[in-house]
Amino acid sequence: MLITFKVSNYRSFRDESVLSMLAAGLKEYKESLIPYGSKKVLPAAAVYGKNGGGKSNLVRALWLGVQFVRNAQRTQHEKASIPVQPFSLNDSSQIEPTSFEYTYMQDGIKYVYGFSATRTKIVTEYLYHNPRGQKATIFERNGQEFSFPVDTERKKKEMISEAVASNQLYFAVSCTMNYKPCIAAMKWFRESVVFSRDYTDIPNQIIQHAEDAGMLKAIVSAAQKADIGIQDMKFEISNRELINQGELPDNLPDDIKAALQNLMNALTSAPNEAEAKLRVSELKATALHYGVSKTGEIKYYPLELADESDGTKHLMALAPAIEKTLSNGGVLIVDEIEKEMHPLLVEYIVARYQSKKSNKNGAQIVFTTHNTELLNMEVLRRDQIYLVDKDKKTGASELYNITEFSPRPDENIHKGYLVGKYGAVPILETSSVL
Repeated sequence: MLITFKVSNYRSFRDESVLSMLAAGLKEYKESLIPYGSKKVLPAAAVYGKNGGGKSNLVRALWLGVQFVRNAQRTQHEKASIPVQPFSLNDSSQIEPTSFEYTYMQDGIKYVYGFSATRTKIVTEYLYHNPRGQKATIFERNGQEFSFPVDTERKKKEMISEAVASNQLYFAVSCTMNYKPCIAAMKWFRESVVFSRDYTDIPNQIIQHAEDAGMLKAIVSAAQKADIGIQDMKFEISNRELINQGELPDNLPDDIKAALQNLMNALTSAPNEAEAKLRVSELKATALHYGVSKTGEIKYYPLELADESDGTKHLMALAPAIEKTLSNGGVLIVDEIEKEMHPLLVEYIVARYQSKKSNKNGAQIVFTTHNTELLNMEVLRRDQIYLVDKDKKTGASELYNITEFSPRPDENIHKGYLVGKYGAVPILETSSVL
């Protein structure tokens, strides 16, 4: 469970910005909130803003921090640069560190992990937890100076620190050296944070969910529930049919794994690329739609997945990540959730996280969007609306919650946003229609 995320000096975010999932004391939709001690946590957060305002940079920051934590020990060889991109529209930020901080719950324990880095070295790093309800330090770092609490494991942590290079994270290295408190904290980064797409900050992003045992079932289920005409699907690899209702075995042959990865690649590709990938691959994905024969009989008719609409493919590409988080808990991060999808489909996805019936394990979704239909407040609470705007003078992005404007419970948020009451909308000159 994500509690807060903080970032500073990354891309358009010059100053510290905070995405907090802690619920405010509002009365609406209290039943959708996730318990967190004496407090409550939001199951969803929508991030609005004009094009170029910095919405996607917030998602990029979340993604980059998580990916670097997961892979720092493996990717950061001696001369490897750290893939941060500091704010560039002034004279000072380029030489200052970029900072990330995640506060989260994993297996009933609250953790606070953060680090700051330039392109050449880790400047600070720290990990705290509260296994007994009080904050305790696991490690702290300032450059290559490490500090640890006095306990029975201090010598082991000091030994690990000797193996940590200046461009590596102690957190990542300690996990490879089997330090259990860090392994327990790392579990959230490795298993509970899911991204809907890749970004160019770090190349070779491994496609999520390609080997997920429930992937086929999730894709078919999403297509059926979304009422897009697909009644069922067939998946064949080298003329071997995969039964979508069954569990995929753990020991999948390499050709099936490769074909499934190809499918996920195709689902997130541009239309022409998707068609080429699906047709060239050994994988044949066929959607079955109802149709009417010459005799008037209603029967299934096949349609290759490459021929489905872009919105259908986008929904089905999201489906495994949605099902994984709703089934196991965790947080799904989506940029441009409404891409090529009908507003009601977006509302349907968000409502699944808002409902205790479909979200029994405290899953969360954080997404950027231009879909103003969600601002009718029939699905979301006021404290679930974030805005990103860019200062015209400095070029710096600012993240803020709509509750900072103290909107009334009956206020028309949708109208107020469109007329610019809360900022983060483009100012356009429009011509009258005669």
